[in-house]
Amino acid sequence: MEGGRRAHTAVVGWACTTLCLVSYAAAFSQGASLSACSDMMPRHLRVQLHSSNSNYVTVHTNMSFFFPGDKVPVTVRSTRDYMGFMLQARKVSNNEIAGTFIFLPPGSKLLTCFEEGDTVTHSDKSLKRNLSFVWKAPDQPIGDIKFL
Repeated sequence: MEGGRRAHTAVVGWACTTLCLVSYAAAFSQGASLSACSDMMPRHLRVQLHSSNSNYVTVHTNMSFFFPGDKVPVTVRSTRDYMGFMLQARKVSNNEIAGTFIFLPPGSKLLTCFEEGDTVTHSDKSLKRNLSFVWKAPDQPIGDIKFL
């Protein structure tokens, strides 16, 4: 890198929360399908999405910036139980999925949308409320990111 300095990349202060929250599910009880990769919309046979006006899920990280290759803790918190979810990190500049998840809590599994481990989804119908993950930034600078 220029001048031998590592450029840092800011993590967007706000976290966009687009989790597939469902009251009940008739299908995909073992995780989101690959058809949800691009738009993150659930493809359940019977699904009830919660209104964005009553959004009770937040995504937190304790880092305001990261360097290429850094490991970033990410926590998804909710004031209500939910069963299904999908989590990705995306570049703010072009909305492309970026990085990989390297630590998952029970009830979660990796999904490969564009790169192995770039997406996390539920692995069962157990009720969830607070989940902790570790996301690994790509080895090259990518700019600001948001967690969806």
